Amino acid sequence: MNRLRHRLAVCRAVAFVTYKEWSAYRTHSLVSAFVGPVYFIVQYFIWTAVYGSSSTFGGMELEQTIRYFGVSALIGYLTMDFADWNLQMLVRTGKFLIFALRPVHHRFFALSQKIGHRILGFFFEFLPCFFVFMLLFRIDIVPAYTGWTLLSVALTFLMQFYVNYCIGMTAFYFVQARGIRTVYMLLASVFSGALIPISFFPGALQRVMMFLPFQYTNYITAMVWTGSDSIGELGLSIPQAVLCQAIAAAVTALLSEVLYRASIRRFTAVGA
Repeated sequence: MNRLRHRLAVCRAVAFVTYKEWSAYRTHSLVSAFVGPVYFIVQYFIWTAVYGSSSTFGGMELEQTIRYFGVSALIGYLTMDFADWNLQMLVRTGKFLIFALRPVHHRFFALSQKIGHRILGFFFEFLPCFFVFMLLFRIDIVPAYTGWTLLSVALTFLMQFYVNYCIGMTAFYFVQARGIRTVYMLLASVFSGALIPISFFPGALQRVMMFLPFQYTNYITAMVWTGSDSIGELGLSIPQAVLCQAIAAAVTALLSEVLYRASIRRFTAVGA
């Protein structure tokens, strides 16, 4: 119990310092809040043209699709992550040595940083965009099931972090993780449902994607948020979809620990 209280105190302290540090650049967050509505407007015109006179496409009505992309933008504000970039920079410069000598695991430190950074994002990115979608665009952006949505967002938050941290650890082997990060972001932009809802993909591909991390970082949460009763080719209910998310997050967290133990043996602190 004392250890848990200590870890919570460390997390709170790191998150608060990160919040204060990034508060100095809050205008950057406000600019980011402007990007979300612009992205949504582009998606609105694209999908209005795609639907044309059709009432449904890929099992979704136009109104559902528009709402889906509004929710996807909000999810991005809540779960955005840069753990891979931070970690590869520390490894490349040798500054990771500082964290290797500290009594706090760097992954826990990085997660605490993300919490502080996203708290700032909640106030300066999520909330402005939420009210713009709800009041200006008249979108029903309120979660259909608040409890399931909060749980799904939390799992997406962790999933994004652990996946990116695994990518960042490739810097222990290649010094730079930028190339792998670019490839992952390209794949994620397509297969996470950020550009095209996963339900629009062929059924066979949807089943394969159940075993990949991408849809657990956006699509599942967006469908839970909008209250879909049948998610994906398998027709998952909301509890089943969230359970799949939890399993995926747990597996990714375990993988990150295995990779960390293997990677730390290769760290030479070059450049420190």
